[in-house]
Amino acid sequence: MRMRWRKPNNRHCHSVASSAFTRGCGPSPTQVQLNILQKLAKIMFPMSSELVFKVALHGDTLLTSPRWNKGTAFTKEERKDFGLMGRLPSRVNTIEEQCERAYDQLRSHESPIQKNSFLQSLKEQNWVLYYSLLSRHLKELTSIIYTPTEAEAIAKYSHLFRRSEGLFLAFPDRGSMEEDFLEQIRGKDIELIVCTDAEAILGIGDQGVGGIGISSAKSAIYTLLAGINPTKALSVTLDVGTDNETLLNDHLYVGWPSGRVRGVEYDKFIDKFVQLIRKHQPHCLLHFEDFGVTNAQRLLELYRNEHSVFNDDIQGTGAVTLAALMAAVGVTKSKLADQRYVIFGAGSAGLGIAKQVRDAIILTDGVSREEANKKFYLVDRFGLIKQSLGPDKIRPALLEFVRPDEEWSNVPTNDAGEVELLEIVKKVRPTVLIGCSTKGGAFTERVVRTMKEGCERPIILPLSNPSNLVEVDPKDANDWTEGMALLATGSPFPPAKMPNGKDYVIAECNNALIYPGLGFGSMLSQSRQMTDGMIIAGAQRLAALSPALKDPDSGLLPDFQDAPAANLEVAIAVAEQAFDEGIQGVSWSREEVRTKAEDKQWKPVYGRYEYDEQGAK
Repeated sequence: MRMRWRKPNNRHCHSVASSAFTRGCGPSPTQVQLNILQKLAKIMFPMSSELVFKVALHGDTLLTSPRWNKGTAFTKEERKDFGLMGRLPSRVNTIEEQCERAYDQLRSHESPIQKNSFLQSLKEQNWVLYYSLLSRHLKELTSIIYTPTEAEAIAKYSHLFRRSEGLFLAFPDRGSMEEDFLEQIRGKDIELIVCTDAEAILGIGDQGVGGIGISSAKSAIYTLLAGINPTKALSVTLDVGTDNETLLNDHLYVGWPSGRVRGVEYDKFIDKFVQLIRKHQPHCLLHFEDFGVTNAQRLLELYRNEHSVFNDDIQGTGAVTLAALMAAVGVTKSKLADQRYVIFGAGSAGLGIAKQVRDAIILTDGVSREEANKKFYLVDRFGLIKQSLGPDKIRPALLEFVRPDEEWSNVPTNDAGEVELLEIVKKVRPTVLIGCSTKGGAFTERVVRTMKEGCERPIILPLSNPSNLVEVDPKDANDWTEGMALLATGSPFPPAKMPNGKDYVIAECNNALIYPGLGFGSMLSQSRQMTDGMIIAGAQRLAALSPALKDPDSGLLPDFQDAPAANLEVAIAVAEQAFDEGIQGVSWSREEVRTKAEDKQWKPVYGRYEYDEQGAK
């Protein structure tokens, strides 16, 4: 069932050239950008807290609780009340002093994986210090706790293992799954569950039980960039075995040492997990992460109408790309429906982008589904997705985007009978070229120059990670189009020089600019689903923050340093859309969304503790 799109009830709708904004009214780009700048410092660096916590822990038990431990920041009074005298050095430190010390310790480690290990240890000791440190060095340290460094930590999980984090549900123990789940969440109000079966981890494939690392990293990003209370988040790995021979042959591997379960038994295991969440945590967001290509889209479609379910690989990538495209068509003063899209790489990410943009065209520009599908040309390892490939080479999820053979009867093919990218560009004359292929250099000079011949301002998004696998270096794309291309990449790149000598900022199409806000908006509204309309509303709000709308030489998306404030705006838009669709699960009104969102955010600050035997543990 597709939820109907309702225009938000905002009296202050600002007219922007792109229908992406005019259809979905909200704060104007200028209003939102001013709001984001005014609040950024408060979000990133809260200085103090007036919160008072009743805490039942005492002595060493308190010092070993990452949720409540303050380390040297415990006041003299708290040290007396909680039996900490003699357990800590004399001087009381501020959070600023603790962050300075921790950062100095971090810099003493040379390699990214050593820094990752240090930060993981800090997280296990003191949540407030961990997130406060990350907030102060957001750009630098996000790459350490998340991509790309976390991929190495996941691959080495069994050898780096020191302490468990999250919930491990193994296939051979499926009989006790509900009991194990309830034991883990006892006394907790869970709002977010991030789960993985670890079949397709961060570009390194099947990593078995080590996938818990990506669930934990994603949960941490939700807290860091959207203010999700870490006590209300649960990281889960669904250990259905692994087909990774390196892991299976490693006697130190800590997961279930068996080949990966597939088929009916796999589906029953996943369904049991989803149904117990629906039973015991009906209002939480279920985030699927790094499932294999054969399961990711299928599971999303299977459960998205039953529960608030989200897949970042499909919907998050699609949403942030949609936001970049909305900003780009705002710059060119055109519409999404005016574009011709070639997507090079039709896996989970590429297909997710196609569907997300297609749905936005339908909802914002009033185009039929059939007509919207015709605007897309998808290319995978077999070449252009067209009828003659046959059912063996076309996944069911791609069927909507299959091109008829008669379109290509006179187009040259290679020795394998495939239509190559250059020939596609020559025929289609695309206005948008998106890369999700991990084929470095696939967008050659000839491809880019041919594209430029067909449109004045080509929109080129080489999104593959890491940077050595990007389809084209944005500097080259900028040079080959004489500075006319609108660019965004999947990895950070330095600015490119324009013909006039000015720097052109290369936007980073980073999912973390939007997925924490999408999730927070769903949690805030307690929506029964994560609908297409909610995701599009979030993308519209992110696009409204585009610096390029004020200065065409600026990035299509906000700088990553602004991600916390951007995600707050996304969350507000998503929650408002949930109200507009009538699927919210809260009793308060739509007009209260912004206040409720700001009040709900968890901040990495120390409150004042009072000892109470009936208090929190």
